[in-house]
Amino acid sequence: MTKQYFGTDGIRGRVGESPVTADFMLKLGWAAGKVFSETGRGRILIGKDTRISGYMFESALEAGLSSAGVDVSLLGPMPTPAIAYLTRTFNARAGIVISASHNPYYDNGIKFFSGQGRKLDDAVEHAIEAKLGEAMVTVESHRIGKVSRINDAAGRYIEFCKSCFSSSHNLKGLKIVVDCANGATYHIAPNVFRELGAEVVEIGVSPDGLNINDNIGSTHPQALQAKVLEVNADFGIGLDGDGDRLIMVDELGELVDGDELLYIVASHLQQRGHLGGGVVGTLMSNFGLEQALQAQGIQFVRAAVGDRYVLAELEQRGWQVGGESSGHLLCLNVTSTGDGIVAALQVVAAMVETGRTLHELKQKMTKLPQRMINVACAAEIVSAPSVLQGVKRVEARLQGRGRVLLRPSGTEPLVRVMIEGEDSALVDVLVEELAAIVANAGTTKSGLC
Repeated sequence: MTKQYFGTDGIRGRVGESPVTADFMLKLGWAAGKVFSETGRGRILIGKDTRISGYMFESALEAGLSSAGVDVSLLGPMPTPAIAYLTRTFNARAGIVISASHNPYYDNGIKFFSGQGRKLDDAVEHAIEAKLGEAMVTVESHRIGKVSRINDAAGRYIEFCKSCFSSSHNLKGLKIVVDCANGATYHIAPNVFRELGAEVVEIGVSPDGLNINDNIGSTHPQALQAKVLEVNADFGIGLDGDGDRLIMVDELGELVDGDELLYIVASHLQQRGHLGGGVVGTLMSNFGLEQALQAQGIQFVRAAVGDRYVLAELEQRGWQVGGESSGHLLCLNVTSTGDGIVAALQVVAAMVETGRTLHELKQKMTKLPQRMINVACAAEIVSAPSVLQGVKRVEARLQGRGRVLLRPSGTEPLVRVMIEGEDSALVDVLVEELAAIVANAGTTKSGLC
């Protein structure tokens, strides 16, 4: 059954436009409270990033949950993975994150975590949406939920992050630039690396409610690259607004993206005999990652785009490591969800334990040239006979040294035409040809494009 509000990563949109409104969040809090309290009274944690609308939605959710008879604990500005961790450690019924991740300040959204610190199952999201269709009724006064604030949440999470790094190592002698995107990690990430012994240069640590992800952070890494070169740092760490994504910059100022970071983490664990299975990427993971892992004898499979699908594949196979090109890495050997700080620590551990620089560690993986064109089309065009024939012709010309992907957008009437291959010039030609075939198929099919 299709969900009305929940997407692949919670509920997200423009503030003030349905469903991202104060009245909807009030009702959402009530609906979630009714669902989570079916097995008994408990508490739900609420955390947020630094965007200005977080105050409004925090109050609305708090009121809705209380009216459903649920106790609430407020965490204040906290990274998304911190809320997952604290939900587990406090034995809460659930955790709620008020964040639109890497989006600009004028967007916001809601993510939920179960009591185990995992993304909600589809069944629970369906149950919440069903409650949204019911009339909101406040419980009797003596049953209204109580609200408290957890004042030591940041310190607890800092200690957890440090525990994910071997106590036999430290970061003394390393100069690190940490970019917090003016988001939820501003008071946490620099302290983690500083307390582990590194010299830390901070950027993106002055949130004002409006500057989150504003030309800074993992989605705008130019500032990080410039600062690494300016201060002659050993490497840089770039996080997004809610702290669940990571990119890094090596000592030469070169970007190290999610695919390269995933390779570094997986290959290091494999060399130490701790990988415990294969690696899960997505349909968008670079073919070079697959080749590099296979050269190390590591099995690689692709899930649909979205960290929840990567997680589902990992859990089904009993594996530990996966991620997306965007830098959303899952290291289930140390935590339950994507965590930019924890993932960075796994990369740094590989550097410290091998004595190699970040630039050296990424050299065994070579990304294949990749090009994508978005074609305004209906999703069903990907199964049109002319498109299927076009894909076969392109795959034949790649001769097994590349791949073709047609992926309908989950949020827009677009088909993403992507081709990878060893020959950059050939990739450019083929993606243009295939995009034209897709566009033409749509034009001739009742105006679908």
